[in-house]
Formats: sequence, structure tokens, C-alpha cells
Amino acid sequence: MNELIESKLGPCPVVPLVVPSDPETAIRVARALLAGGLEVIEVVLRTDAAIECLAAVAESLPEAMIGAGTVLSREHARKAADAGARFIVSPGLHEAVVDESLARGLPVFPGVATATEAQAAWNLGLRTMKFFPASLAGGPAMLKALSSVFRDVKFMPTGGISAGNLADYLALPSVLACGGSWLTPGSAIAQGNYQEVTNLAAEAVVIAKKIRD
Repeated sequence: MNELIESKLGPCPVVPLVVPSDPETAIRVARALLAGGLEVIEVVLRTDAAIECLAAVAESLPEAMIGAGTVLSREHARKAADAGARFIVSPGLHEAVVDESLARGLPVFPGVATATEAQAAWNLGLRTMKFFPASLAGGPAMLKALSSVFRDVKFMPTGGISAGNLADYLALPSVLACGGSWLTPGSAIAQGNYQEVTNLAAEAVVIAKKIRD
């Protein structure tokens, strides 16, 4: 189930977060990210228009892999799947979200911050997890510790990631990809400066290639 998204993340293991305000803006942001070389994009369910925006982006950019983030409940997962999400990301571990996502045939990445949470996710059969909030939960050092125990698990750290520390996370073999909102700064989007989004995406691609190549 995860093979497709992992193959997409192989060339550039970075997942930008899009916080949508309206469908047109969400599409423009997603296009700017795609132009910068990022094909896997997470539209977070943090606004009233999020589901509508997710559907619009998924329909407009079939060449990209569009997922839903901040999925908090079974109902969120159901609506995201119906809107065209191709993967599900949660800030924490909630079994109903996992069940609904797997029933829909969607990869799901629940958030974990401790060994207890990672063990619970592992016993649900999950081998890829979001590590959140990465910087506050111990950063690369904590990931190294978790990886020594959960040797067959891949992590997607998110929270406090930036161009300045991206390489530190991607240098860890257990890191599948890094997620972050630094690639979609609200001030630039409010000004209609989508070129800045493209530039930040391209910068992330360069950093990732230096580490992974």
C-alpha cells in the first residue's frame, strides 16, 4: 500500500504542508510546489474550506500525489478519502482513523512522539509513522533512539523542520521523508508571491539530493 508514495518520495523525500484558505489559492500553492520539484503534497484539514480545497487540488493536479493532513477522526478520514486524498496523516494515533484509512486502501501515517505510541502503532501493523512534533519531541536524537528499537519502522518527522535542519533529519536511515510548512509561508502566499514557494521547494530538493545521493 505504501509502495507508490515511497517511490514518489525517493527522489525528493520532502512533504510540504498546504494550509488552504480557498480552492483557487490552494491550487496555486500546490502548482508552485510541483514546479519546485515536490510531487507529494499534504493539504491539512485546519480550515473550514479544507475539504473543498483538497478536492480541488486533487482534481486539478492528477500528476501529483495529494494527501490529507491533520486528520483527527473517522469522519475526517472518510471525507478526505471521498475528496480524493491518496494518503492520510494524523498528528496523533487514533485507531478509528487508521481503520478507516486502511479500509479505503489509503496509506496512513499516524503521529507518534514516544516509544509507547510507536509501539501501539506497530501493533496495529503500521511500519511508517509520522514523528510529531519533531523538534519538541527530541529531534534527530530521539529518532535515533526510537529507530534502534523499532528497526523495521520508517518515520516522517514533522514540526520544527526547516531548510536549516532538514539535512540532519534526512541523514538518518530511518527517515522516509520530512514534512513541513516552512515551504508554504503565509506571508508570501498572502502577497501572491508563489515564486517564493517554488524557490523554497527547489531549495529543499537540492538539500535532499545532497544527502540522499
